[in-house]
Amino acid sequence: MSNRPERWTQANVHPDMWVDPDDDPRESDVRPEGERETIDDFLTGYRHTLLMKCEGLSPEQLAQRSVPPSTMSLLGMLRHLAEVERDWRGWILPGGPPPKLYGPHDADFDGATADQEVVDAAYADLAREQAETDAA
Repeated sequence: MSNRPERWTQANVHPDMWVDPDDDPRESDVRPEGERETIDDFLTGYRHTLLMKCEGLSPEQLAQRSVPPSTMSLLGMLRHLAEVERDWRGWILPGGPPPKLYGPHDADFDGATADQEVVDAAYADLAREQAETDAA
């Protein structure tokens, strides 16, 4: 018997996958046509992937650091990607980059604490920033 914990997965048909292809919200029979549609399709897939990895996790699980002393956590990634969406708009819109959401260098990861309010704010920030990026 291995000391490794059993890997959690939603997949039943293909247990080596995160989710079975028929249940995967990232999969579609509709294929994008053109560069813009292809980029949008890839971006949507990557966005869904992070949300799928975070789904159902407690604030403690989301804030758990990957390998100490690293500050990397799934909650930190949610916060970081909200910052990234915000920064991208600064590249394409006049006026330069907007102010940081969470503060200076690595504050997105450093402030990712196991608090439900922090988790709720991270999801709300990410959804808002993604919607604003899509609108731009």
